[in-house]
Amino acid sequence: MTHTPKNPSLTREELDTLLGGAARAWLDEALAEAAHAASHLDTAPADGYGVPPWELRYAAAGRHCGLEHADSVRALLLVEARAGLPVLTRLYEQGTAAERRAVLLALPALDLGPAALPLVEDALRTNDTTLVTAAVGPYAAAHLDPHGWRHAVLKCLFTGVPVEAVDDLARRSRGDAELARMLGDFASERIAAGRPVPAGLHHVLALTAPGPAASTAPTEET
Repeated sequence: MTHTPKNPSLTREELDTLLGGAARAWLDEALAEAAHAASHLDTAPADGYGVPPWELRYAAAGRHCGLEHADSVRALLLVEARAGLPVLTRLYEQGTAAERRAVLLALPALDLGPAALPLVEDALRTNDTTLVTAAVGPYAAAHLDPHGWRHAVLKCLFTGVPVEAVDDLARRSRGDAELARMLGDFASERIAAGRPVPAGLHHVLALTAPGPAASTAPTEET
C-alpha cells in the first residue's frame, strides 16, 4: 500500500475554492449540524439511531466532496463539533481506514491533551502507511513519550513511510543516543538479512548528534 503524502488539512476557505456548488452547499449544512451538536453536547442525538446527523455526514464526506478532499472535510467536522474522546474513539474504532485517518489528522486541533494517545498508538501498530503517516504528525510530536516516539520513527522506516512525515523530527531526535542505538541495530539487522538500509535512516541518525538545543519532548520516568 502506498503512503499518503504529508499534506496539511485544507482550511474551509481553501475548500471553497476547490469544491463545486453542490459540494459547498453540502459542506455548509454538515458544518452547521456539527456546530449545532457542539452547542448541545448534553442533549440526545436528533435521529432515531442515536447518531448525530453530522456523524452521518462524516462517513459520507468522500461521496459528496471527493475522496481527495475527504480528510480535510472530516477534520473540519470534528473540530466544528468539538468532538471529545468518546466520539473520536467510536469513529476511529468503527470507521474505515480513511475515517480513522481523519480522526488522527484532527487531533492537533482538538483540546485533548495526551488523552487520545491510544488512537495514535493503535495506528502505529498497523502496517497501513496512510495511518502511520497521519499518526506521526504534530499530536504525536507533542505527546508521545520518548520510548513511543522512537518506535514511531522506526515504524516509519520499517513500513517505508518517509521520515519527513514525522513532525518535529529534528528537535526530538537531537542528542537522542538511545534512538541512535536503535537505528544502528535496525541497520545492522537489515544488512545481515541482505536487505537495503532505508535512506531515511542515515538522515535521522545524523540528526541524533548532540546539539545546542536539546529536545524538550516529554521525558521518560525514572
